[in-house]
Amino acid sequence: MWVWAMGALQVMALFFVFMLGVIALGAMALYFFDKKQTRDAVLRNYPVIGHFRNWFSALGEFFRQYFFAMDREELPFNRAQRDWIYRASNNKGNTIAFGSTRNLSVPGTTIFANATFPPLDDQFATTDPMMIGPFCRTPFIANSIFNISGMSFGAISKPAVLALSKGAKEAGIWLNTGEGGLSPFHLEGGADLVYQIGTAKYGIRDDAGNLDDDKLRAMAAHETVRMFEIKLSQGAKPGKGGILPAAKITPEIALIRGLKPGEDGISPNRHREVDDFGDLLDFINHIRDVTGKPVGFKFVVGSSRPWAEFFALIKERGPETAPDFITIDGGEGGTGAAPMPLMDLVGMPIKESLIRICDLRDKYGLHDRIRIIAGGKLVNPADLAWAICAGADFVCSARGFMFSLGCIQALKCNKNTCPTGITTHDPQLLKGLVVEDKYKKVAAYAAASIKELETIAHSVGVLEPRQMRRHHVRIVQADGTSKELERIVPSYNNPTNT
Repeated sequence: MWVWAMGALQVMALFFVFMLGVIALGAMALYFFDKKQTRDAVLRNYPVIGHFRNWFSALGEFFRQYFFAMDREELPFNRAQRDWIYRASNNKGNTIAFGSTRNLSVPGTTIFANATFPPLDDQFATTDPMMIGPFCRTPFIANSIFNISGMSFGAISKPAVLALSKGAKEAGIWLNTGEGGLSPFHLEGGADLVYQIGTAKYGIRDDAGNLDDDKLRAMAAHETVRMFEIKLSQGAKPGKGGILPAAKITPEIALIRGLKPGEDGISPNRHREVDDFGDLLDFINHIRDVTGKPVGFKFVVGSSRPWAEFFALIKERGPETAPDFITIDGGEGGTGAAPMPLMDLVGMPIKESLIRICDLRDKYGLHDRIRIIAGGKLVNPADLAWAICAGADFVCSARGFMFSLGCIQALKCNKNTCPTGITTHDPQLLKGLVVEDKYKKVAAYAAASIKELETIAHSVGVLEPRQMRRHHVRIVQADGTSKELERIVPSYNNPTNT
């Protein structure tokens, strides 16, 4: 036994020496390679050890969120935002102790004005259902004020779509399909669906890429497809069409979209049929006539000035020609793959654009005709409450629901390597996303968000969230004091009478 043990130790020692030799040879080879290459000055001057700079730079974005970043200083979403969603989606309490960590002196911070005599616990009401599309053959009665924004099958995985659909059904909210067409997994969950029509018209186009009315009717024939949303632009890449890298296009995705496997899915930067506001209204009314269901559009505001012409044109043509809803996305970026200049630099933020479009709608007397849906980094109850105060009728979120699925903000959405199985089609990584567990988290997050939105509404003195107005929220100014949003941007509807 002793002899055997000594022999095993000798083998281990020899193996250790061998590995040291391999490492030494590898380091020597890397040294000479680094000295001869010309593309990187750091590696040329500091061979071998210069690679640590690249490794640390690549790993820094992951280490920051765990070790270095404070709770409320990280982007695009900080730890406090993510942790609230994680707790909500796991049905854990969101009470805290010993005071808020939120800095209330930062300019732009929202503070809600609590009422002196708020409604008693037995006096409040839940959010009422709201009709969308009164001039349609089949209007949609929307029960939920908070819903799931567009994430297409292809951009996200099969189990992610199915978990979102089942979770939406469980919570009684709607799910936007995204521009990738209608997949069997959207339908399998049984949720109310908003079919998004992107510029490539995936799922409803002919061989030339034009709108196919017969395919459009076939989509509308699904009872759970409640509305159609024309995507003009999105927050991740205003002015540029969708991008689905070839690495993420499986044969199944290609079939649903009408693409060829191995080719990038590139959408045009706008709809070819729409050259002006008149064309946009014609396009909306054509789709509504064909489907019989509510039709609206989604866009990122670059400037509100041209849109006065759009609302004036609706007044001229008549309210029946108006879109049934308008989804306003913020320029803060989104889940989609996008060039950095568009993600970072183009498009008005939601906190400015939402107010401007709501005011234009109300100025032209279309408050009760056109429903406004707000999107763009609105993931927590305070975000939802601000949007309703500003004038929105509904709020939608994509990234909030990604967090409820288990997203860890790995920033790999544009690749096929998402570690949580949400934005990848790698079979090994998909195993991590268990639909039967995740759909319950989706439903729990939606329920908690709506409940706490209603809590904020009751605290400011109204019976349900849609009764909140701009005078119920205050915005911290540069000098550290706060001011009513109504005083900063007066609304066209008198807040004391609406």
